[in-house]
Amino acid sequence: MDCAWYKIIMRVMGIKYGTGLKLKGMPVIFNKKGAQMELGENVIIKSSFLSNLVGLYQRTIIVTRTEKACIIIGDRVGISGATIYARESVEIGDDTNIGGNVKILDNDFHPLEEEARRQDIKERIGTKPVKIGKDCFIGCNALILKGTELGDGCVVGAGAVVSGKFDARCVIAGNPARVIRKLGE
Repeated sequence: MDCAWYKIIMRVMGIKYGTGLKLKGMPVIFNKKGAQMELGENVIIKSSFLSNLVGLYQRTIIVTRTEKACIIIGDRVGISGATIYARESVEIGDDTNIGGNVKILDNDFHPLEEEARRQDIKERIGTKPVKIGKDCFIGCNALILKGTELGDGCVVGAGAVVSGKFDARCVIAGNPARVIRKLGE
């Protein structure tokens, strides 16, 4: 797709992006006024069904939802049909690949307490920053939950539900996800 017009819209929304940004298909990228979103050099965002043959269920969605939210995506990051949704902070390191249909969420979407949900009190939605290191690979259909920290070089297995802090070069899989091996050992 010719993404020149889409890049103009991104600039109007205050989204910073480096040279070499490639959009395959039509992503949904939204930056709340006052929030921060930065995409590094040579980022590839795949959003069309045939752009990743693992079978994408949706277009890529990248959203800052509050004025204080921040999404920082490093250089040479590949994203395929994933959702990255921040109310606080999501940071993705250089050379990371995010597989088809992955969800990266720094929040619970709704308050946990019944009364706060009934009253739709957004300030009661639980949030914790997500930090994904450099050179990580996140397999298709993985779910990265609030507060997750992945060290550099981590590999997340397909379908894993990830929460917590993981050292560098771990292979993480399962529901709940756990370290199944360390790379290089």
